[in-house]
This record gives sequence, C-alpha cells and structure tokens, in this order.
Amino acid sequence: MEDIFNSLTTYGYIALFLYSLGGGFFGLIAAGALSYLGKMDIVISMLVVFVANYLGDMLLFYMARYNRQMITPYMQKHRRKFALSQLLVKKYGDFAIFLQKFIYGVKTLVPIAMGLGKYSFLRFGILNIPATALFVLFFGMLSYKGGKHIVALFAQIKETPWIMPLILATLLGGIWWYFHKVTHKR
Repeated sequence: MEDIFNSLTTYGYIALFLYSLGGGFFGLIAAGALSYLGKMDIVISMLVVFVANYLGDMLLFYMARYNRQMITPYMQKHRRKFALSQLLVKKYGDFAIFLQKFIYGVKTLVPIAMGLGKYSFLRFGILNIPATALFVLFFGMLSYKGGKHIVALFAQIKETPWIMPLILATLLGGIWWYFHKVTHKR
C-alpha cells in the first residue's frame, strides 16, 4: 500500500493532468480525497486540473473548428448527445460554457458543438477561464472538505466489495436514463 502512495506522490500529478485533459471530474474528486489524507497537495492538484481541463476544452474547440473530418466519425456514434449539447448551446448561449462543466456526459460535446458552429474562438477561450475555475474550485474544495466521507465510503466498499458494482450500475444506469429521456424522439 505504501508503494501505491509513493507512486501517487511521484506520478500522481502527471496522471491527473493527462486524465483532466478529457474532463477530470473523478480525478479531481480523487485528488481532493488524497489531499485530505495528506498524500497530495490540494492547491497543486486544483492548478493541474485547471490547466489540463482548460487546454482540453480549447483543443476540442480547435479540432472541431479546423479539423471537422476527424470529429465527424465520433459525432455519428453520439448523435443524441450531440443534439442535446447543440440545444444547450442554442438555449443558453454563453452560459452553456459554464453549464457543460457540471453535466457529466456532455462536457466534451459542448466545446465541439461550439467549434462546429459560428462561436468565436477568443470568446470561448475567455469564458472558459472562469468556467473552468468555478468547476475546479467547486469540486476540488467539495472533495477536500468531504474527504472524510469519501475515505469512509471506500472503507465500506473494501469491507463489502459487492456494493461497488451496484453503485456503478446505478450511476451508469442513471446517466443512461437521463440521456435517453432528454434526447428521446417525441
């Protein structure tokens, strides 16, 4: 167990950066809990997630704007989610940049939808800074302050390992149900 914690202190921030390029929600929660335990630094973790999350969204926007051929096959597989993200952009405009950070499942699609549209790259970049900061501060501090409860949850899962598949199935089923309900043809 000590080897795992030593590896986390050595490579944890690099892994957190790479994971956060694509979203980083669970990585940020894990970093907050590990910071609570004293294995990582919460400020450095939040800075790493901020930079990676911001760069990841900007890269998605850029790829959608200037490399549509690469994005198009991905869109074919996720038409309903993409339609939902386009509706969010049309309905909420600039606020969609803030909103997408907190909706799991459309986080990567909103920057793509904005990149495929006529949204300004500069405007997206400027608004993405406070949106990313709000996301990182909210979930980073929430997981750090709630680290005691997260550690207790994992201790309970360790004692009764059958709970984890049940939690995962419930979580994934809830996400699937939400997207199915929201994107269902009427």
